[in-house]
This record gives sequence, structure tokens and C-alpha cells, in this order.
Amino acid sequence: MEPISLPDPGIPAGNSSSVAQEKFRVLVGVTGSVAALKLPLLVAELLKIPGLEVKVVTTERAKHFYNAQEIPVTLYGDEEEWQLWKGRSDPVLHIELRRWADLMVVAPLDANTLAKVANGICDNLLTCVIRAWDLSKPLLFCPAMNTAMWEHPITAQQVEQLKGFGYTEIPCVVKKLVCGDEGQ
Repeated sequence: MEPISLPDPGIPAGNSSSVAQEKFRVLVGVTGSVAALKLPLLVAELLKIPGLEVKVVTTERAKHFYNAQEIPVTLYGDEEEWQLWKGRSDPVLHIELRRWADLMVVAPLDANTLAKVANGICDNLLTCVIRAWDLSKPLLFCPAMNTAMWEHPITAQQVEQLKGFGYTEIPCVVKKLVCGDEGQ
């Protein structure tokens, strides 16, 4: 894993050369929904945008659905959080990532992580980043779960809770699901 590089505080952004382009930094969070299969495609599409820098934070369950070798950007998980920090003066990865990013998108946001975030639980790297998120920066979330889970009454409450935090929902789509059902 590459270390997080933060801008030099002594050099204002864009002043290092007359043609330097300031990067816009997107942190992608990926959770254990089967929709995590699309992570390689999402990252590839984001990287087509000029001036965009991307890093990914994954949950352990999300790793089941994609091949890490297909992700051409830095990928962080729970293991990196604990490897980085050894003592009191060491950087804390979830705080460094929150500082680094200009925008966060959680795609997909599974039912489990939705419930955790809505209730303030931060028991992995991704939920810690979200809990520490700078609310002056945008956070987009893309719920993705089986239709039966989506239609459960608590899901609507949890989505509204996230919106209440100032996060932006990217709505579900209707399609044929991996399990064979058709729905949101």
C-alpha cells in the first residue's frame, strides 16, 4: 500500500508551476453488497475524468465480490488501519483519509453498513472514515441490497438518518438482481 501523501502546507495548491493542475480527490467506499462486483468498472470510469485522484476503502465483506488486482488505485482495508498506527504520534489512517478526500462516495452501501452508519457504529476502517467525515465536504451514498431488504421499514428510516447528516443519496435502480428477483 502506498502511503498517503498530503499537500505540502508551505506551498499553496497550484503554485508549483504555471501549468500545474490541482487534483480533485475522491475516496470510494465499498461494502459487502453483490453490487461491489462493479468496483473495477466504477474506478475505471472515475479515472477517465481528468484531474481526478481516487483511493478506495473497502470492508472485509466487500473483498468477496471483486479482484483487488483489478483495482488500479490504492486500496485500504482494516488491516492497513492497524498496520499504520504503532504509537501515539503515528498517523491514524481514517483521519488521514478524511483529510485527503474532497468528496466521498460509498458505492455500494449495503444494508449492514447503512445500519451501522445510521446508528453511529464505527467498527471498521470505512465506518470510522464516515464517522469522522468533514460535513462541509460532500458524501454520496448508493444503497444496494435485495429488494426485500430495501423495502423493510427500517431501511427508509436509516436512509433518512443519513440524509439528516447532510449526506446525499444516489437512488436505487430497478433491475433484475443477481438472485433472480426483479426490483430495486
